[in-house]
Amino acid sequence: MSAIESSATANVPDTSADTASLLNLSVHSLPAAGAETVVATRTARGRLQMLLVLLVCAVPVVASYLTYFVWRPIARTNYGELMAPTRPLPATLPLRGLDGQPVAPASLQGQWLLIVVAGGACDTRCERMLWLQRQLVETLGREKTRVDKLWLVDDGAVPPARTLQAIGADAGNPVPGLASPAVLRVERAALESWLEPASGQALEEHIYIVDPQGEWMMRTPPRPDPARVKRDVDKLLRASAGWDQPGR
Repeated sequence: MSAIESSATANVPDTSADTASLLNLSVHSLPAAGAETVVATRTARGRLQMLLVLLVCAVPVVASYLTYFVWRPIARTNYGELMAPTRPLPATLPLRGLDGQPVAPASLQGQWLLIVVAGGACDTRCERMLWLQRQLVETLGREKTRVDKLWLVDDGAVPPARTLQAIGADAGNPVPGLASPAVLRVERAALESWLEPASGQALEEHIYIVDPQGEWMMRTPPRPDPARVKRDVDKLLRASAGWDQPGR
């Protein structure tokens, strides 16, 4: 080999090492086999999980909407008929004691009331309703101090002394809350502006339940079942335990 060829050969750079490095770099820089599939799977799984979370959050809203606007369940647990809206005790209701003295309607507020409406002569139906009224309160146990009994006499007849004695009423005290049951007179026409019987029934057929704020909110069915009425009263007392206390 001539000196010129040797010199030329010496001046040519050896690129074999660089080429091998580039090849190695290229090979190691390529994504591993199946990596794209793994990424796609993780993305799809994340989206599915997000959709499931959104679905779980939406189910109660959708269910409540369907229940209220579509299916509207008609089952109820109360025995008596709830008044919607409730009816406030009229401030001008002309109440009087058996002695003729006026009684302020506002004095009835502050206790739950079980009201019986009947004429003063008190027939067999009246006696049964007063007996039921008394039994309901007596079976409430310690909660009975939150409930008062009221007999509204809607005519001019004088209640028999034996009836007043049987129910434990004090005919000489017209102030509700100091004697239970209270027996008050009221004009029937005025009373009908507040209490109302079910269709086809008379005022005397029901027991009317009034809350401590003076709102008439429930009436029993005619010829009420004592056990079922008691369950209603128990529920009302439990529901109001946080804001209602015994006494006016």
